[in-house]
Amino acid sequence: MGKVFRVFVLFLLVFCVFPITYAFAAYQQGDMGPEVSEIQSKLNEFGYDAGAVDGNFGSKTTAAVRSFQRDRGIEDDGIVGSQTYRLLMGRDIPVSRDGSTVMTRRVIQTALGYTGVPYRFGGTSPSGFDCSGFVQFVFAQSGVYLPRTADEDFSRGQAVSYSRLQPGDLVFFSTYAPGPSHVGIYLGNGSFISATTSRGVVVDPLGSGYWGARYIGARRVL
Repeated sequence: MGKVFRVFVLFLLVFCVFPITYAFAAYQQGDMGPEVSEIQSKLNEFGYDAGAVDGNFGSKTTAAVRSFQRDRGIEDDGIVGSQTYRLLMGRDIPVSRDGSTVMTRRVIQTALGYTGVPYRFGGTSPSGFDCSGFVQFVFAQSGVYLPRTADEDFSRGQAVSYSRLQPGDLVFFSTYAPGPSHVGIYLGNGSFISATTSRGVVVDPLGSGYWGARYIGARRVL
């Protein structure tokens, strides 16, 4: 196969098989963020107990969504898709032109799915992760390939101030060595997930006594 023909085939794959599309959002268990807080607030307003308005789409919010859906005669799958969103919020569901919102949600859902996996020095798989191995693995599931170490990750993407953190940002800490020696994924609402030496993959408050004192910055790679 000639070089010109291979380039032509690649062109067709990129622009025909994987066209740029408008991606409609959907909210479901495991999602986090201000949009989820709005959904929870509206469910509570309508008398469906979604629990605390904390931006965390958990089992209680899912049950509330299902009750809302049943009462309106639509499929009770617990997912706030376009139809459920319109009935609940009184407007159309947001649209993401480049799919970045969808990718961020996918990264966070993937990360949360490995909560509890044990720590393993040098680990890069679900049998055991170290901090950068966990981040690298999670992002790779969404087609984003990051370096292997925290200090290399710290040179990627765009620097983000603490006040402008968004879900999916990488957060860095100086722990056992000076500079960026620990990395995690920001989830929103002041929390992040990472692979810790003592507890494995866990969610922690970013501003807690331990992590808050060691926080050194963040990078946006999505």
